[in-house]
Amino acid sequence: MDDKDVIEESIKESNTNQSDSHKKKKEDDDQEYEKICYVCRRPESKTGPMVSMPGDMCLCHDCMQKAFDSVTSGGMDLSKISSMPFMNLNLNDLGNLNQKDFEIPKKQKVKKRSESAPKQQLELKDMKAPHIIRQKLDEYVIGQEQAKKVISVAVYNHYKRVYLVNQEEKKEEKKEEKIEEETVAIEKSNILMIGPTGSGKTYLVKTLAKLLDVPLAIADATSLTEAGYIGDDIESVISKLLSAADNDVEKAERGIIFIDEIDKIAKKKNTSSRDVSGESVQQELLKLLEGSAVEVPVGSNQKNALTPMTTVRTENILFICGGAFPDLEDIIKERLKEKSSIGFSAVLNDQYENEPDILTHVIHEDLRKFGMIPEFLGRLPITVTLESLTKELLTRVLKEPKNAILKQYQKLLELDEVKLSFEEDALEWIAEEALKKKTGARALRAIIENFMLDIMYEIPKDPGIGSVVITRAYLDKIGGPMIQMRG
Repeated sequence: MDDKDVIEESIKESNTNQSDSHKKKKEDDDQEYEKICYVCRRPESKTGPMVSMPGDMCLCHDCMQKAFDSVTSGGMDLSKISSMPFMNLNLNDLGNLNQKDFEIPKKQKVKKRSESAPKQQLELKDMKAPHIIRQKLDEYVIGQEQAKKVISVAVYNHYKRVYLVNQEEKKEEKKEEKIEEETVAIEKSNILMIGPTGSGKTYLVKTLAKLLDVPLAIADATSLTEAGYIGDDIESVISKLLSAADNDVEKAERGIIFIDEIDKIAKKKNTSSRDVSGESVQQELLKLLEGSAVEVPVGSNQKNALTPMTTVRTENILFICGGAFPDLEDIIKERLKEKSSIGFSAVLNDQYENEPDILTHVIHEDLRKFGMIPEFLGRLPITVTLESLTKELLTRVLKEPKNAILKQYQKLLELDEVKLSFEEDALEWIAEEALKKKTGARALRAIIENFMLDIMYEIPKDPGIGSVVITRAYLDKIGGPMIQMRG
């Protein structure tokens, strides 16, 4: 055998080894990863075996069947499917395309879940007690002691409810042939949060989302209309929770939903047209608050022929509704004035006129006059009010929380190796200006952004600046900040 034959033999052997290693690697990938449907993006563990298409595309049987049904039932405009390749191609632009434009994207893969691995179940030892949840909230939210206490207890009870549901499922799986004992079913206590704008309703729930292991979704009631006339329908609230739970239905059914701006769906007064964004939305929300089975799309917020649907039950979902309820104070004062009388121990007519925490006297009758229907209020048994932020509370909001506004600006200037600090008089000035705006803690950032603009602009010019102290004289525009140079 000459040298030429030896070289050819070695090349063939090398190519064979490379082909075998490539096949082995592909087999290993197929074992470690699972396919994803090109249309609905669900993995093979959810859909079952998929149909492999040319170009490394995979389709589940549901999407294939729905595609065939749509075509055979009167035709389907494929150009409306944005995720499919070449469906929106204009033939006039055919000459401007290069080879890369014709390449079909490779199929996506996700790691397979171990079938032998047991599902993580919530245990009693893993539950966070109310005082622990309260301590965590105290690190981020200043004031609102009663609201934090109520939410901590509600979340703790929600954990226990999830635990009891897990125990019931374990009993059903074992199928023990024993006489069933009567068990007490714990119902959920939905919460209604009432407080002025900027008092921390949304921030309280967002902070709660960071501390919990259960999925939490935040929805806005202003975008909801009956049956989705304009905007979203009621089921979109559940879709957000399902998305937060990574499309895991069992996990979503034990989650928490916060519906903000709930006062915007109050019943409209003196209207002759159909109130599709007010009273009708309240009536549609009744079934969710009470508990029902809702059909929602998987992996999308829109219902169409190609989107798979799943059923989510809302019996164990905790709902927290929050709103500012403007002008509710006037309704409360009007009711309290009716109790005024004459005498030494009488209730004066103007006793509640200037009371800052008038919302603490709210009852269901006041909310009904505001425009909330009785059936809706009956499904929110816990009502908690948030107090208006005073000057002292606003000063604490500036500097005490873990994510305080001042700490954010100090972090920004640390990147320029400059130390930023504030005098106490300056913090009081900021709090006083925020009170004038009557928008709560939201006014703080707008005020700080205004006077920090020049400082953030000028500091990078001079690398010799070592520290900056914001003084009240600078905020009153009768002086400047105290600047200290390095060294």
